[in-house]
Amino acid sequence: MGKIFISIKNFILDFLFPRFCINCGREGNYLCDDCMTLLEITEKRYCLCKRPKVIDAKNLKCKKCQEKELDGLYFAIFYQQKILKKLISQFKYKPFIKELAKPLSLLILTHLQLLENRPDFADYILIPIPLNKKRLKWRGFNQAEEIAKELSKSLRILLISDVLIKIKKTLPQIELSKKQREENIKNAFFIKNREKIKDKKILLVDDVYTSGSTMEECAKVLKKDQAKEVLGIAIAREFID
Repeated sequence: MGKIFISIKNFILDFLFPRFCINCGREGNYLCDDCMTLLEITEKRYCLCKRPKVIDAKNLKCKKCQEKELDGLYFAIFYQQKILKKLISQFKYKPFIKELAKPLSLLILTHLQLLENRPDFADYILIPIPLNKKRLKWRGFNQAEEIAKELSKSLRILLISDVLIKIKKTLPQIELSKKQREENIKNAFFIKNREKIKDKKILLVDDVYTSGSTMEECAKVLKKDQAKEVLGIAIAREFID
């Protein structure tokens, strides 16, 4: 009976508030199947360097980026693609389309399926990059957490959102240089409920990986409190000079 009620409710919502593809305007979904095929989802793994190199499944970092706290990164697509920029903009900025978490998380899942030697995340937990309270109130949801929720359902692994806490108000990273980003995010995070991450393997979830400063700072504090491994997972990766 509950499933029938949900189906009727969804039908009414779809009728009253139809969805249109953000790229082409076709009714049905925020990202239609045709526009989905226009996105070039990567089938490769890359290291964490500023100019990343393709790497194999066993080594997610090259010799040059071994010193980083983050143990590697999985991302679905390069941010420079115009359709993706439209999707991310509508997801993170006004009008804040929360439902975009589903098609965006599907990009990540497709990337993982396309990889040679697909990774097994059965013994990992998902932790989203947190927002400060003011930013969360402004947007109404944490975009990284919404992505993590979808990944949790599909990958069937635990999502924990009460461990990594943002305690420092920071400027939007997109407006800053690499050096400014590192200073901006320094000491911005705190670990709560430490016992939940001790000796755990973690997938750290965010929407876009740019300089890596945010994920690196989070990996640092997670490992300081005895997390065993911290891998990043994101929709997209952006390259900056």
